[in-house]
Amino acid sequence: MQQLPFSIDLTNKVAVVTGGAGVLCSAFAKTIARCGGKVAVLDRNEEAARQAAGEMAAEGGEAIAVAADCLQVESLAAAAAEVEARLGVPDILINGAGGNHPRGTTDDEQLDPAALGTVKTFFDLDPAGMEFVLHLNYMATLLATQAFARKMAGRGGNIINISSMNAFRPLTKIPAYSGAKAAVSNLTQWMAVYFAKAGIRVNAIAPGFFVTNQNRTLLFDEDGRPTARTEKILRATPMGRFGEARELTGTLLWLLCEEASGFVTGTVIPVDGGFSAYSGV
Repeated sequence: MQQLPFSIDLTNKVAVVTGGAGVLCSAFAKTIARCGGKVAVLDRNEEAARQAAGEMAAEGGEAIAVAADCLQVESLAAAAAEVEARLGVPDILINGAGGNHPRGTTDDEQLDPAALGTVKTFFDLDPAGMEFVLHLNYMATLLATQAFARKMAGRGGNIINISSMNAFRPLTKIPAYSGAKAAVSNLTQWMAVYFAKAGIRVNAIAPGFFVTNQNRTLLFDEDGRPTARTEKILRATPMGRFGEARELTGTLLWLLCEEASGFVTGTVIPVDGGFSAYSGV
């Protein structure tokens, strides 16, 4: 069991974590459960959600798995009803559902006119693929907030969105994901203003480079050796390594603690090993 850097009291608090079966978001969910919160692990992959919830229960936490598609209003409405019936009205929402897709990705980092027609360039990006990535990140955050934050209004609540360093400095090859995460950061600020007088705080965590199930094959080859992209990433990260999921825990707990961050809303917190501060020279 991972030892928390510090603990806060979330006893009887109900937390919903979308994308909760992923590497980072399952770590968020486990942290909340270890602090006494009741956690609903939402994921399109119900079996993976059950496994994550089971791991929390094995550690003595209270957690349930809920199958949900964060791009489907009806699915989210059913999930919200299930969470309320089984755990109660949510106090915390972590919008972690998101990701990238090859159809929103170029093969090249910069355009070489001589290569047109031989590799997938900006001009070959699939509009449907671009739209899918934008929806998967931005619309999933918006729709899940509509589904779960309604009953927070007037009674208080805490929403944490998951942005990315791509929102600050777009990475080569992934214009859809970079743009989508920039939109999530902007939406975080918008919602913070909109919900402020309703007692709901809204912030975002922007992780730098962490190894997840989605990016593992891009960062390491079949033999576990770093790829050329990994080498570039680590050169651009002053701390010279990938982050570990546990290193997001302190920021999460701080944002969840009303005594520590009760006047904090509308922020996007980088946790990136110095990536956003480094100009490359």
